[in-house]
Amino acid sequence: MDRKNTSPQGETARVLVEFLEVAITSIVFLKGFYPSEAFERRRYMNVVVHRARHPQLSGYIHSVTAGLLPFVQKGLVERVNVIFYDNEHVPVEKFVFKIIVNQSYNSKVEENDVEFALRAFLIKLTVAEPLTKPLPSGSGWEVTAYFRALPQDSSNKEAQMWVPTDTKQWLQPPDITPIKSMSSEPLKVQLYLEHPNSSEPKNLGV
Repeated sequence: MDRKNTSPQGETARVLVEFLEVAITSIVFLKGFYPSEAFERRRYMNVVVHRARHPQLSGYIHSVTAGLLPFVQKGLVERVNVIFYDNEHVPVEKFVFKIIVNQSYNSKVEENDVEFALRAFLIKLTVAEPLTKPLPSGSGWEVTAYFRALPQDSSNKEAQMWVPTDTKQWLQPPDITPIKSMSSEPLKVQLYLEHPNSSEPKNLGV
């Protein structure tokens, strides 16, 4: 990619998508879903993070986040969720990245400013475990994206990567725990946890 000709939105999307790959890996490590040996320590944005050793795991996270790039750039992605669910596909916990990329911003993006703001999320994630809930046995996880609008050319290859999820939805508004937020034009990001409301039915059915 020729960065000299990259739009502010394109440059921001590139930094954000790279960050999301690292952050999602950090979340999966944090939840202890795999043995610690499945990860190796790396330094990213001058923060010690964990990288998946297993090619299938790292490949899945990379393909999902890289697949978001054209949609983040156009401001179409509203939220990226890392969802942990029980053996009946009912969500137990969600890490939610709420994203706004200002489409009218046309000044130069200070990449260092954006990276510095995103770095704080990685630091916060390293101490976020007390905010989370234990996972039941037989749990699974997935990454989902919520789009503000479907891509106009829904026949393109990038759009075809995204299919509806089988994970069930909560019936009640969730309990929300903020973790971190940032604003560095043209990007705004909020990270928060969602847990089922205490009045949520235990069995959501099919």
